[in-house]
Amino acid sequence: MRIGVAATPHVAIPTLEWLVTSPHDIALIITQPDRPSGRGQGISQSPVSKWADEHGIQIIKPNSPNDLVGVIDSLDVVITIGYGVLLPESVLKLPRHGFLNLHFSLLPLYRGAAPAQRALQNGETVTGVSVFQLDQGMDTGPLFTQLKLDIESEWRSYELLEQLSLLGPAAVADALTMIEDGLSPFEQTGLASMAPKISKAEAAIDWSQSCELIINKVRAFYPTPSAWTLWKGNPLKVTRIVKSYSELALSPGQIHCADNKVLVGTGNGEVVELLLIVPAGKSEMSAIAWSRGAHLLGGEHFG
Repeated sequence: MRIGVAATPHVAIPTLEWLVTSPHDIALIITQPDRPSGRGQGISQSPVSKWADEHGIQIIKPNSPNDLVGVIDSLDVVITIGYGVLLPESVLKLPRHGFLNLHFSLLPLYRGAAPAQRALQNGETVTGVSVFQLDQGMDTGPLFTQLKLDIESEWRSYELLEQLSLLGPAAVADALTMIEDGLSPFEQTGLASMAPKISKAEAAIDWSQSCELIINKVRAFYPTPSAWTLWKGNPLKVTRIVKSYSELALSPGQIHCADNKVLVGTGNGEVVELLLIVPAGKSEMSAIAWSRGAHLLGGEHFG
C-alpha cells in the first residue's frame, strides 16, 4: 500500500523504521512546521522531520489541515503517531482507507494527549497500544488491534513511552494486514477514561499526599514538565524518587539528611528518598550532592 505518516515526536521512529523495510511504500511524511525551541529559541525540526530528511522521503509541513487536500488523495492510508493536529472529517476521508492512529493506551482507557503519563500517575501496572480508525471524536474510533505491556516499577514516562513505541511496528502491521484482508475494525467497549495534557501547575508536589501518589507523580511527569517543589522560594525539580523504609517520624515535606540519603516526609507517615533533582537554573544532580551545597539545617521543609 502507498502510505503517508503524519507524526511529530521520536516515539514514531520505530514504526517508521519498520515501514521502510516492509512491503509498503512510505510515499509521504507529514509533520508540524519547524518551531522555535530551547533557551535560544532557535528554529528546530521535529524528530520525525529529521528522520525523513535522513531517509530521503518526501516531507510536507502544512500550516493548516486544509493544505492536505489534493496532496494525500492518492494514498491508500495515512497513519498518525503523535501528530498533534486535529483533522476535519473532510480531510480524514481523503485517503482510500482513511486515517489510522497509533495511540499509547488500551482504548477506551486514557483517551487524550497524555495516556502514558496518566497511566503512571494512576499507578497502573499494565498498559499498551491501540491502532484505530480516526474519526471526529477524541480517540473514539473503531479498533483494529491492541497490544499489552506490563509496566516496570522503576519506569518513568520517558522509559514507558520508549517501550510502547517499540510495540508500534507490530500493532501497525496487524492493522494494515486487516485492511488488506478486507476486515473491518471493531467498536471500542468498556469504561472510558481521559488523559488530558499535563500542566506545570499540576506537577507541583503536595507533600501531604501519600508516598505512593508522590512517587507516581514524579514517575509520570518526567521529563516534561517534571514534578517540582519549592526550596526557599525557588522551584526544585524532582526527577527520581523511591520509597524509603526509614522509621523516622517526619512531617509532610520535612527534610532529613543522613547516611548519604536525602529523606522527606509524606502525608501518610511514610518517607521517600530523593535520588535526582534539578535546582533552579542548574543541571540534574544527585540529591545528596545538592544537600551538601544547600547547607541544610535540621527540620527544614520543602514547599
